[in-house]
Amino acid sequence: MILRTEAETIALGARLGRRLKGGDLVLLRGELGAGKTTLVRGLARGAGYRGRVSSPTFALAHSYKGKRLTLHHLDLYRVKAGETGELGLEELLADPRAAVVVEWPQAAGVWPEDRLDMTLAHDRGGRKVSLWAMGSRGRTLKIAASRPKIGRSARR
Repeated sequence: MILRTEAETIALGARLGRRLKGGDLVLLRGELGAGKTTLVRGLARGAGYRGRVSSPTFALAHSYKGKRLTLHHLDLYRVKAGETGELGLEELLADPRAAVVVEWPQAAGVWPEDRLDMTLAHDRGGRKVSLWAMGSRGRTLKIAASRPKIGRSARR
């Protein structure tokens, strides 16, 4: 799918964020400036979080406690392979009240099989988003992300 504006990227994230459940995992790939953190802003909004969302590049992780779900946002851009154990990924992924979204997941290597993988790429003034569903929850999330927005504004 092609997203032409920042608002469309946030709307996609919000649509997907409304469907997230505890234990869900979303992996985000894409070059710098492709819109990964913008998408996470929408995910957090969809999970019921109304505060500021920023890239955790230097902090490595931010958690956003929404009205219905906590969203753990990790950025592994600066993490080397084998250094992910210190982040407590297993504990975050096991939290039944939280979903996890990871930018630059390549550093961690192996991920649980039930997840949604997304790649964002620059595309003629917009962003191209590719989705790969792994497992039943991944398929559910892919379907939610693929459906056009109906009625609700992502800015709510």
